[in-house]
Amino acid sequence: MSRPATFVPPPGARAYALPTARGEFAVVDAPVADGVEPKGVALLLPGFTGSKEDFNPLHVPLALRGYRTVAVDGRGQFESDGPEADESAYAQEELARDVLAQAEAVGAGAPVHLLGHSLGGLISRAAVLLDHMPFRSLTLMASGPAHISESQQQRVKLLRDALAVMDMAAVWEAIQAMETPEETETAALDGGLDDRDDLRRRWLGTQPAQLVATGHQLCTEPDRIAELAAVPLPFHVLSGDRDDTWPLPLLDDMAVRLRARRTVIARAEHSPNTDRPRATAHALADFWDDASAHPAPVHR
Repeated sequence: MSRPATFVPPPGARAYALPTARGEFAVVDAPVADGVEPKGVALLLPGFTGSKEDFNPLHVPLALRGYRTVAVDGRGQFESDGPEADESAYAQEELARDVLAQAEAVGAGAPVHLLGHSLGGLISRAAVLLDHMPFRSLTLMASGPAHISESQQQRVKLLRDALAVMDMAAVWEAIQAMETPEETETAALDGGLDDRDDLRRRWLGTQPAQLVATGHQLCTEPDRIAELAAVPLPFHVLSGDRDDTWPLPLLDDMAVRLRARRTVIARAEHSPNTDRPRATAHALADFWDDASAHPAPVHR
């Protein structure tokens, strides 16, 4: 039986298991378009309840700009293996060390551009703070300076409470019975994808311990922007013009503190990668072009 179209890799891309020093991770890997001069490689990390497929709309436009893009399922996300019940395996430092291994495997020793969406931004930040050398730049997409908003914390708490007494299939059915917004961190439809069969398959493939542990991180993350600002990398803060998970004033202020490029994608919400993929890809490629031309600021 063929896979529904929503999760099929875009033209030119392929899905496979990427071997790293910390195990295999499921990826969608899109090479530079034929006839286009290669400019670099980007590693893309999805958000809470998301997966590598959330970046499918970005691969082709970025390939046309000269960038190979590799989107990855983190440990315990969708098609990447992870323990079902051991939350310690999903401690933020463990996930950050996974990212360092992924960058090494993808870049083959050369620095890569790193992008983290939402939860992926917090994990990306932790990886850069451990070791910035594998990276050419860092983009935080719809990902803020500290914990998520109070309203979103309540949604995460509801999910964690449900997972304590129900299995993943039952929680999925409960979510479908609720009228949850599509653009929140805790919605099963996070990422803007719309094929229910694929979304259910992704949900059931994700490990409960991963959701519980990373949900806790979203609700308790401290502000580490001062630490990050001391790292000699070009930074980019990108978001839609509406976001209930991290309100825009927080993102604006974070960009100032990081001396980062700030991009706001019009008519986009928490997932500009799917709401406005072409505008998002254009902004990313422009930033990566400039980051390659000017690798790091002299002072922070």
